[in-house]
Amino acid sequence: MVKRTARPFNLIIQTRHVDVDEPVKRYAERKLRKLTRHFDQLQEAQAVLKEERHRSDGRARVAEVTVWGDGLVLRGRHSDADMRAAIDGVVDKLERQIRKRRSRLIDKRRIEVSRARRRRAADAAAALRTSPAAPMPAEIVRTKRFVMKPMTPEDAIIQMERLGHAFFVFRNAQSEEISVLYRRRSGDYGVIEPE
Repeated sequence: MVKRTARPFNLIIQTRHVDVDEPVKRYAERKLRKLTRHFDQLQEAQAVLKEERHRSDGRARVAEVTVWGDGLVLRGRHSDADMRAAIDGVVDKLERQIRKRRSRLIDKRRIEVSRARRRRAADAAAALRTSPAAPMPAEIVRTKRFVMKPMTPEDAIIQMERLGHAFFVFRNAQSEEISVLYRRRSGDYGVIEPE
């Protein structure tokens, strides 16, 4: 397993309307640096830690983060009564966004690869239809020998179904001739008899 080393990037942590002590800032920095594992090239991350007043639940700690990397910009916001929980929440949201974008890219690549395969197969089939191909020499790869007991066509159907084949060669008990029983597309059966 290849271990990625943390690459340097510009990390800005700002505070608004709240005093944030150094351990919380270091905690935010440590959590945001973990985002580097998702990016090949992370240029900058900006975190704004602030306090907002809400009518319903009083004061809330808010963490807003914007990340620039790999040609995209991700933003997240989370509020909680505790600043560390707000930081955890916004980092979780950003990681979900990253996973979502990554899965979209993977799906897009799979679709493109599938389309390219179908295009190549269609081109190859068209080339085969248009070019006069030399006939392939027929080759016998297997020979089977078996004793042919006389049986009725109904018995031949039972034998064919037991074997799971689409056809069955048998000696017809009524005419003593070799016959071929086969399954038709409609699901019923047909018999080929010599004249």
